[in-house]
Amino acid sequence: MKQIMAVYDVDPLYAARLAEVIGRKERTPFEAVAFSSLEKLREFAASHPVSLLLISEEVGLEEIGLIGAKKVVTLEGGGPEKAQSLYPGVYKYQSSDGLMREVLACYSETEECSGSFRGVSSRLIGVFSPLGRCGKTSFAITLGALLAREGRTLYLTFEPCSGLPALTGEDYRTGLSDLLYFCRQGTYNRLRLDSVIHTMGGLDYVPPARYPEDLEWDGEPTGSELLRAVSRDSGYETIVVDAGPFSGDLLQELDLCQIIYMPVEEDRLSLAKVQAFEEYLDQTGNSGLRARIRRLRLPRPSCMWETDGCGYPDRLLWSEMGDYVRQLLQGQDTGRGG
Repeated sequence: MKQIMAVYDVDPLYAARLAEVIGRKERTPFEAVAFSSLEKLREFAASHPVSLLLISEEVGLEEIGLIGAKKVVTLEGGGPEKAQSLYPGVYKYQSSDGLMREVLACYSETEECSGSFRGVSSRLIGVFSPLGRCGKTSFAITLGALLAREGRTLYLTFEPCSGLPALTGEDYRTGLSDLLYFCRQGTYNRLRLDSVIHTMGGLDYVPPARYPEDLEWDGEPTGSELLRAVSRDSGYETIVVDAGPFSGDLLQELDLCQIIYMPVEEDRLSLAKVQAFEEYLDQTGNSGLRARIRRLRLPRPSCMWETDGCGYPDRLLWSEMGDYVRQLLQGQDTGRGG
């Protein structure tokens, strides 16, 4: 059952539109209700518990307190700063996705959301290769985008330098670094995840780590711990894991995956590296993990990146890579190695 989010702004049209947009979002754990007057809002709150109140910064603190909401976030217009506010605020004139990420980040800090929203565990698909420059990330993004058309899919990258900001043209404020921090502190929950989710071409994704050092903490890897938490109660049917280079946590991350796609090259040195990795798996007692690996010979990416990379993820779907992944998902012959 969804909790109630009450929305009030001095501009009633803005409040109505915001509540309508929020109501269409699948991952929002709230039922958004807009109000055109404070009187109607107070009457409603008297008989309906309001878990979250989004309210104009122009409303006085005393009036806000009379509503009795569990959590309050003010809608700010970017005017002169107020002397001091008891409540966190978000800039109202931004995209609805950006606004909701900030609102959920504020709400997730409260005790009320310390629990999780249990659901069916996600299927994890790993993408890893001991080689560089083999099309791994392009394949993982394309795979995720096509799977997202069949069911709710999340793309997670553990690459230390993924290049995703340049590919999407986004300037991320939060992402994987924050989720790893929450996981290490024992404060991770589904709302924490929802507060960092972005979308490209229908595929939800978590922005990459800000710095490579964020992927480990005092030598203690936590990527596999985060994957367990996300797969357990994120509500996604599938999670595509774009694994980074070999690290202390890599095998644990891959071991959580039902299948692992491994792009390879056919030159002698590349095959020698793949052989060395597979021998390492056998020597360390991970032959079961090796059995889940499927080698892939990916098509060479065409030149799709023009003056900027903003359209790169969409172009992938209609490239040779897109055709290749479609055939892979349909079980057709893709010329891959065994």
